[in-house]
Amino acid sequence: MVRIRAFENAAEIASQGGVSAYGKAADGTARVRGPLHLSTGQEAVPAGVCAHLKREDYLTSTHRGHGHTLAKGADLQGMMSELFGKATGFNGGKGGSMHIADFSVGMLGANGVVAAGLPIAVGAAHAQKLQKRDAITVCFFGDGAINRGPFLEALNWAQVYSLPVLFVCEDNRWSATTASGPMTAGAGASVRAESFDIPAVKVDGNDVLAVFAAAATLVQQVRSGIGPRLLHAITYRVKGHVSVDPAAYRHPDELNEALKTDPIARARAAYLQAGGDAGVLAAIETQATDEVAAAVAGADAAPWPDAAAAFTDIQTTGAGTWR
Repeated sequence: MVRIRAFENAAEIASQGGVSAYGKAADGTARVRGPLHLSTGQEAVPAGVCAHLKREDYLTSTHRGHGHTLAKGADLQGMMSELFGKATGFNGGKGGSMHIADFSVGMLGANGVVAAGLPIAVGAAHAQKLQKRDAITVCFFGDGAINRGPFLEALNWAQVYSLPVLFVCEDNRWSATTASGPMTAGAGASVRAESFDIPAVKVDGNDVLAVFAAAATLVQQVRSGIGPRLLHAITYRVKGHVSVDPAAYRHPDELNEALKTDPIARARAAYLQAGGDAGVLAAIETQATDEVAAAVAGADAAPWPDAAAAFTDIQTTGAGTWR
């Protein structure tokens, strides 16, 4: 959780061009170009879920996918380089924040289209079943996705074919700039899953121990081959929709109240109350900060993609050859 938070903080500053080591480049521009969707405040969900996954398990993500990617084991340096648009990024600098993928750890990709990761996850899980692989797929999606058709299509297909997929709804209560509650009929993701006879568990998504415990059971069930499951984690999106969004559409009291349930602060308090060593927590903070600072420095020093790279990794009928 601390590594994710440190990464998001650095990426936010880099995208805004703030005055810091992570801020503006030598020419005065921000280091991260384009939209940057932060998962600050939601760290307990990917940490608690991905702790139970194997390297060969698959994962699909959303446009807010930095935390999922890090929790699945992706290299922090490669991620930061991708955000900076550098050639050493996971996708050669072409994907940026919303399209990070790292097949080496089973991360099939973030996605800029709301709900688009759901059918991809179901397809991956179907392949795993056909190949008789001892692996599962975890699909992260937001509360806004449950009001789109791919959510229902994916749940139906997964249940009909009893696929090894765990659906994880990160319910951060905001769909872009609109509160999701008033525009969502019924009780949300868990109830809709149960209407397909998919067992679902609702959990406090800011309590990492609760997420960890619920995910342990659900992952084991999915891995045993008895079909899909859904975890509905209630969390909160601390930042605006994108890194430069001040989120003026929500009342300040709502944010202040949400900050009282910060997942990292809660985990820290629980650890100390149980007799844990404060020095261990300090070491974790220092390590995460150092790792992120090194990633920023490495990304800053990395080369830009060659111009010819614009003509690779694309669908073509033969035109557009680089000369």
